[in-house]
Amino acid sequence: MTHIPFENRPAGCKDPLWRYSKNPIIDRYHIPTSNSIFNSAVVPFGDGFAGVFRCDNKAVQMNIFAGFSKDGIHWDINPDPIQFEAGNTDMIVSEYKYDPRVTWIEDRYWITWCNGYNGPTIGIGYTFDFKTFYQCENAFLPFNRNGVLFPQKINGKYALLSRPSDNGHTPFGDIFVSFSPDMKFWGEHRCVMRPTPFEESAWQCTKIGAGPIPILTDEGWLLFYHGVITTCNGYRYSMGAALLDREHPEKVLFRSRFYLLGPAAPYELQGDVPNVVFPCAALTEGNKVCVYYGAADTVTALAFGYIDEIIAFVKQHHYNGNLPK
Repeated sequence: MTHIPFENRPAGCKDPLWRYSKNPIIDRYHIPTSNSIFNSAVVPFGDGFAGVFRCDNKAVQMNIFAGFSKDGIHWDINPDPIQFEAGNTDMIVSEYKYDPRVTWIEDRYWITWCNGYNGPTIGIGYTFDFKTFYQCENAFLPFNRNGVLFPQKINGKYALLSRPSDNGHTPFGDIFVSFSPDMKFWGEHRCVMRPTPFEESAWQCTKIGAGPIPILTDEGWLLFYHGVITTCNGYRYSMGAALLDREHPEKVLFRSRFYLLGPAAPYELQGDVPNVVFPCAALTEGNKVCVYYGAADTVTALAFGYIDEIIAFVKQHHYNGNLPK
């Protein structure tokens, strides 16, 4: 069995998530052309792990790259971006690709990302081996970001979380769920969560977006997500969590009022975009969870926790107002 990366809670720490002592695990210059490597997705693969990484080059062109690791910490990332072949449609123009997520569903690894097609929308593709990749039909019209698939069908349909947006750095954003019979045509769009009132939970009062692939627990889908507050110094991104109903993921059972992890370490506070903790992947092993997150839009870092403690924290410090019925 391949064990996930994990480091025990530091002495004296009572937080639900704690940082890896050797963060960041991937530096901004990890491959020769990169300006930054962050907001990336990782899954178990073979006797180790595979991933799809956001690497912005030194022209600050955004693209996604494949990589492999034996331990989930030390990564060999292909220095050339992924080249897609046609999947369930003709090849689609892609002006940029960023912020990927990856999950295994049924017989292949599905990848979603923010795809540049007359503005940002949700790109979808798949691979069997992280060497050959197929690009499918975009899920939605522009503008949309943070496309996150559930790791199994729900009521016989694929399910996808997203955040409708605009063409810029959106000062708003709700999490929606959409469904598809075939991973090509999407509908039944339902609102899941909205930003909170400033006075109730300010860290997530500007916009929110889904993070890693949801984790199925006995109490529902555990969803890590990011929340944003607009401060006098710009946006500040933190990580929270919610529990969604197993059969009806548009129904929120519990939701963080307190954040789980906010920018505090130097590599989260300083970088191309300061004050950012942006979760994109989570690995589980029993009760353990390892969360990969982008820090300051510059490097990749890890945080660890226990699923039962995170659920208990969300329940204890929950926000139940302003939820769609």
